[in-house]
Amino acid sequence: MSSPDTFAAFCAAGLWPGLGKRAAAELPGAGITTPEQVTADNLVKLPRVGRQRAERLFSSFLSAAPAYEVVEMLVAAGLPAKLAAGVGDVLGPDAGRRLRDDPWRLLLLNQVSLADADRLAIAVLNGADRQDGRRGRALVALTLRTASRDGHTVLPVEQVVSALRAEGVEDVAAAVLAAVDSGDVLEHEPPFDPESDEEPDPALRTLSLARYGMAEDAVAEGVARLAATAEPIAPASAVKAVATGLDPAQKKAVEQVLTAGVSLLTGGPGTGKSRTVASVVKLLESKDVEVALAAPTGRAAKRLEELTDHPATTVHRLLGAQGMTGGFSRDEEWPLDADVVVVDEASMLDVELTAALLEACPEGTHLLLVGDPAQLPSIGPGHVLGDLIDSGAVPVTELTTLHRQAAGGAIAQLATGVRGGELVQVESKDREVVIVPAQGSGEAARRVVQLVTDSIPRVLGIDPAAVQVVTPVHRGPAGTIELNKALKAQLNPGDGTVWGFDVGDRVVATANHLDLEPVGFANGEVGVVTGTGDGTLSVDFSSGPCTVPTSALGDLKHGWAITVHRAQGSEWPGVVVVLPPEAGGMLSRPLVYTALTRAQRHLSIVHASGAALARAVREVDVKPRRTRLAALLREQLAE
Repeated sequence: MSSPDTFAAFCAAGLWPGLGKRAAAELPGAGITTPEQVTADNLVKLPRVGRQRAERLFSSFLSAAPAYEVVEMLVAAGLPAKLAAGVGDVLGPDAGRRLRDDPWRLLLLNQVSLADADRLAIAVLNGADRQDGRRGRALVALTLRTASRDGHTVLPVEQVVSALRAEGVEDVAAAVLAAVDSGDVLEHEPPFDPESDEEPDPALRTLSLARYGMAEDAVAEGVARLAATAEPIAPASAVKAVATGLDPAQKKAVEQVLTAGVSLLTGGPGTGKSRTVASVVKLLESKDVEVALAAPTGRAAKRLEELTDHPATTVHRLLGAQGMTGGFSRDEEWPLDADVVVVDEASMLDVELTAALLEACPEGTHLLLVGDPAQLPSIGPGHVLGDLIDSGAVPVTELTTLHRQAAGGAIAQLATGVRGGELVQVESKDREVVIVPAQGSGEAARRVVQLVTDSIPRVLGIDPAAVQVVTPVHRGPAGTIELNKALKAQLNPGDGTVWGFDVGDRVVATANHLDLEPVGFANGEVGVVTGTGDGTLSVDFSSGPCTVPTSALGDLKHGWAITVHRAQGSEWPGVVVVLPPEAGGMLSRPLVYTALTRAQRHLSIVHASGAALARAVREVDVKPRRTRLAALLREQLAE
């Protein structure tokens, strides 16, 4: 018989579909404290629960039995019950048995530490041992998975071995071999240097999680395939039809799309990337060429659509994303039916999404990737845009002329300076850019709230609904958590009727749920709550309205203030960038540059980070990522 503690933990963790927090708190009052007491007759005793809902709740409880089995193990080991949801997603309906067979499988979840998995092993196994082969194998994958959160797709073998030794693994060679034999990890020989006669140094061997190693191989093969099979769409002279107002570099970019299987268009804000893409689309439409436009975020796709007057969508929707599984319905079996595919904000493409995109492009497709390599790299592993540029395997047009400068363009001027490593002083009589100094995080937070709720709407006429706060940090007075509390109190006070949310709240998605009705939502999308139901929310995202069930509410946060990473790929009429002292160590040129370039009409910078800002812009580039893609592309080029 399950203990009341386990049952209470299960209910409180939101693992019972359809049961909200309020109803969960009312279960003991109805005499329901163990699974055996969950019946439709007992559930009717809950306030506001009729017979029909009681039957639904009873049915949904039975369907959650696999999760309950996992909760029993977790609670016995003193671990949070909410981990059961992730365990079910990763290990499937047979998660309980698989976890009993190998408790270190718990390490497949991002939020789990080795100490957590060891605690579970002690609770589940008789005589759990630090030298257990399953533990060593899991540690290899954990080391690679931890590195992938910093964007790396590979690590040198020696670095993995050092990490294993640090955790007390004695037979490191056996652990690495077991991880490779399991199929979860791949071993890669050192890259071949076509300009050298010497054999590659075996000490330079690397390991990758299979998913990322296979994705990099797929990207390199996909680029080579499109480059080899592309036929010219039209002669270069056809560019004359859309050349009015384009500078020579922009014309060259349009020409490249007509001939190259894969081409890149790069440049900072105000250099005319959007104008060039619009010219590409106009020319292709005049030639009756089928074009598909996409971007990683809903806001970027909407902006692309407005600029080109051609339908655009998110990359995930273009590929037919399947819920949270990461799978896509569009692939080589059912490829895209476009002759040319254009993807904006390509700096956000991680290696797996790029592999899926290339797989869905049939032979002969022309792919144009448009992006700004000075921005932050993708949240997911890989450095696709940078690797493509560094490899020399595809034609690249970089736009450098600042077209917006003549029209004022203080935001573009400031961003261009930062892109080059300099924090420039800009003249902004029309208050396009305003610097607001602050002493400490507390004052910075107060300044942010004042700007959003009073100064910007009053002086510039920009509604608070069109102003986005961007900060590098989650914690502290000027982090997302506290700023959202303060902004909610001013802009939309309420008790948080459903999971802390009220109608009118701004929210941001922290995971993909593209299978929800009618359109779902993607990680990073910002929306507004338009209605509340029985443990559900109606949210209007940039991609459309969506009903968010209880199971997905944990992947929504308040969104008046979001991190720079979440803001990437989106723009707002007004942006308040806050740089508190605690962000000093995180600041880098790409992070500052990405933050500043989210603003369209007005940018307020609440500056409380002192000399750290100028130093970061001058000296601190983003940490380099370990990847194989550039070397793989160079090998393809040499063949």
